[in-house]
Amino acid sequence: MNENELMGSMKVSKAVAKMAIPSVISSLVTVVYNMADTFFVGQTGDPLQVAAVSLTNPIFILLMAFANMFGMGGSAVASMAMGEKNEKRVKNTSAFVTYASLIVGILFALILIFFVKPILYTFGANSQTYEMAKGYTFHVSYGAPFIIWSAASSFIVRAEGASSEAMIGSMIGTVANIVLDPVFISGLGMGAAGAAIATTIGNILASIYYLWYFMKKSKSFSVSPKYFKSRVCSIGFPTAIFSALMSVSTIVLNQILVKYGNAPVAAIGIVFKANMFITFLQMGLANGVQPLMGYNFGAGNQKRFMEVDCFTKKCCLVVGILATALFFFFREPIIHLFINDKDVIYYGVKMLVAYMVSGPFIGILFVNMNCMQSTGDALPATILSVLRQGLLLIPLLYLLNAVFGLNGVIYGQALTDCVAIVLSMYIWGRKKRKLKSE
Repeated sequence: MNENELMGSMKVSKAVAKMAIPSVISSLVTVVYNMADTFFVGQTGDPLQVAAVSLTNPIFILLMAFANMFGMGGSAVASMAMGEKNEKRVKNTSAFVTYASLIVGILFALILIFFVKPILYTFGANSQTYEMAKGYTFHVSYGAPFIIWSAASSFIVRAEGASSEAMIGSMIGTVANIVLDPVFISGLGMGAAGAAIATTIGNILASIYYLWYFMKKSKSFSVSPKYFKSRVCSIGFPTAIFSALMSVSTIVLNQILVKYGNAPVAAIGIVFKANMFITFLQMGLANGVQPLMGYNFGAGNQKRFMEVDCFTKKCCLVVGILATALFFFFREPIIHLFINDKDVIYYGVKMLVAYMVSGPFIGILFVNMNCMQSTGDALPATILSVLRQGLLLIPLLYLLNAVFGLNGVIYGQALTDCVAIVLSMYIWGRKKRKLKSE
């Protein structure tokens, strides 16, 4: 089976399955990867250690902001270029993503090392959690270039139709992290810092795999510096804005929660990781079919583009309903799995229920945003990202805290998600009608 058959002529349901299933598996692997640190740190039974890891979430989200900007933007550009048979632009894209990821990662490392104290106190650290959060941050800092590039590379590899290879790269990092976490956290008694070391090693191994893929296996991509000319940031900007503002809103949320004690901070970190299962299932579906959309839009096959859009949304809805129902019925055992602390479990169960409100439908938002990016129209998707994680969420958190206290704060994300979903349906609906008329 060649690329043209998969992208351009295979039955839509079969093509979506072939592209989306490895992507979903990769997303679930990412969820396990992100859960691992919190899970193994939670086995120490120390809620302060869990709170310290939770406080560093904004760092990972910021790293993922750039990984998504380069990866999603690069994937969209590369898939459109493949549809247009523009081989040079495909190579430009992979080279740009590689070197841009490394440069930004090195800058991140320097900032985290030299400004760790003001950064962590801004994130909500206090005298009880600072030293543990500092150890975690230091070991993540030198891994920043590998964290960004390995995540961005998984998107680029999928653009070539190699979803299985992208999945393998994700699994290498995750398996290494899961194996090394208990060794460093409990075996060597390093706690939160040990979790960060395991994370960095896992990303280094994944990066080595992707380097091998680009240099030895890929037929279309290159990491040669001579191709470092493409611009992919503008198309990936909405996804980056989404992640960056998520980091800002997480900082705001931590600052609000720490006033209620360290237990709610630890609980929100667990809930954030647990809820990723529902979110990333649907995000994996949406991201997996993005190369299909970009390829067919670039090839001028609008009918197939729309069929992929419609079928993927149906899949997201079914998966979202089933995953949310599962989490609702097992909400307490899920939180208890991470830590055996009654206060953290109490807050965690309440927070998890609140975060699940938008769970069945969040995939529609991701598909709509990817549709806009696949057509090269980044502005509407950027607007949705800014609203969902910034202009709407942050003021709403302060308002809900002032009016309803902690019980109001925990529903802030679900309310903004629902607004963003409705807006995305309206904006993409108008865009579709415009495309059809053209």
